[in-house]
Amino acid sequence: MAEAPGSAPPSVAHAKAGLREQVLAARDALPAQFRAQASATITGRVVRLEDFPAARSVLAYSAFGSEFDTGAFNAHVIGSGRQLVLPRVDRAARRLRLYVVDDVERDLVAGTWGIREPDPETCREVTIDEVDFVLVPGVAFDAQGRRLGYGGGFYDRLLAPASAELPRVVAAFSVQVVDVVPTEAHDCAMTTLVTERETTAFR
Repeated sequence: MAEAPGSAPPSVAHAKAGLREQVLAARDALPAQFRAQASATITGRVVRLEDFPAARSVLAYSAFGSEFDTGAFNAHVIGSGRQLVLPRVDRAARRLRLYVVDDVERDLVAGTWGIREPDPETCREVTIDEVDFVLVPGVAFDAQGRRLGYGGGFYDRLLAPASAELPRVVAAFSVQVVDVVPTEAHDCAMTTLVTERETTAFR
């Protein structure tokens, strides 16, 4: 059977799926108290990154499930006078649309997969070119800056046309760091990896 255009070779797709399942199980198994404490430590590390002070417009995301809790980070962005930008999934176009969020309680509504997303009726839409710093979600990462996402390719499509100078930061628990993440040509590399244990820069 012929592959769909742009699809991963079967071996790569299989490796990605297996790794995704393995890492998600490990992340889900972390105690809630550990995740809360580690998230606080990671948030402190991210806001102290060299690239962060100059960033006036920050693209982050609303965490779900057992992900690193972005709540404190998002609150810090708004509280420090920066512009917080959050994504909304456009399922028909298979892409992310970006909106400025002034108040996370008022401006977010239940969206795709139950994730809280900006309300397009009240939030102003912006483009990736208007963003100075990106906090990128994902499942697994390695010491070369490679990232394994959830399989939809949304962030790879969003970041592909962005400036090479745009900081792409991933915040994750140490159980999400693996030896090698299988990748393809279209997978976007990250610039910094932050865990509760360490910060690793790739440029």
